[in-house]
Amino acid sequence: MDARAPHSATSTAPGWRPDRCDRIALVLQGGGALGAYQVGVYQALHEAGIEPDWVCGVSIGAINSAIIAGNPPERRLERLQIFWERITARRVWHYTPDGDIYRKTRNLASSFLTTTLGQPDFFKPHDINPWFSLAGARTATSYYDTSPLRETLVELVDFDLINSRKVHFAVGAVNVLSGNFLYFDNKNEAIGPEHVMASGALPPALPMVKIGTDHFWDGGIVSNTPLQHLLDQDDRLNSLVFQVDLFSARGALPRDIQEVLARHKDIVYSSRTRHNTDVYKQMNNLKTDLCKALQKVPDDRLSDDERALRDRLADLPEITILQMIYQQKAYEGDSKDHEFSATSMREHWQSGLEDTRRTLKRRDWLELPEQGTGIVIHDVHRERDY
Repeated sequence: MDARAPHSATSTAPGWRPDRCDRIALVLQGGGALGAYQVGVYQALHEAGIEPDWVCGVSIGAINSAIIAGNPPERRLERLQIFWERITARRVWHYTPDGDIYRKTRNLASSFLTTTLGQPDFFKPHDINPWFSLAGARTATSYYDTSPLRETLVELVDFDLINSRKVHFAVGAVNVLSGNFLYFDNKNEAIGPEHVMASGALPPALPMVKIGTDHFWDGGIVSNTPLQHLLDQDDRLNSLVFQVDLFSARGALPRDIQEVLARHKDIVYSSRTRHNTDVYKQMNNLKTDLCKALQKVPDDRLSDDERALRDRLADLPEITILQMIYQQKAYEGDSKDHEFSATSMREHWQSGLEDTRRTLKRRDWLELPEQGTGIVIHDVHRERDY
């Protein structure tokens, strides 16, 4: 995969954004090996001169987000390519015959190698299996050691750049003791490698990450998309949001046990975008109704706080969301998120690239809603809005 492929015919001027747009956001779901799809999405945006000023992720989305936010635009694709080529460098088979059955077998072999050997520059098995480790030992609570990932992040991500806040950056994680989900946000705290690793520390495979006095696991075990974090911002910024999901809530009826496992994983980790946006729409409608009611009351009957609330509610943001979901191949099973072969990586990357190039041709989808509309979502793969 050449991350420096020629610009597409949909290229626009660098720094392009729709009229009235205050923020372009890239929201990246978790999904392990499927995360290469997100890199293809970013490549197409980069080709079109669309650079995000908000990047937020969970799990593998957090790693991709860190590489994007932690590099200047001209180096982002190069660094993403280095990361993905390194972690998928192990050769599985020298030759795979054509046909789904051969590819499915090869993918199973690849995922088996991941399970037994880990992935280069990402994670490696503990010297002692956790089942044979004493309680409290470093190796007792996970199967793998993620110290290689820390070294990779330190090399490929400029955390000083992230903490300069030129790009708004946030990653989601779960507090192991309280079970509470939270975001590490560069507007609120200094970000380091541990914050990114915490967002991707999926148990029981990967170890919890200690930050301060607390320990954290992968945010995906509570919420696998950071869209809600953006919708919860009280900054009244009109936003164009590219939400990139790696698991689809919709799917076919399973016909064998492997398809059952794959379908189960899709349902567990899909982002529930429709639910989040329905709740946001309801809240937006309530705020609009409250604003209209307050506008009917004479100023002298309102307190200072009520007048301030009326004025604030009169300026609610408009948000356009382009929802992009990876479309699973027929030969991919439940191991698709830990099948890290270079062949699959390139396929995932190419899928994201093609989907986004096609999406960007719909110029009407890139526009913000009419003032007062609140939020519009374009479902890229279903060709309808809601």
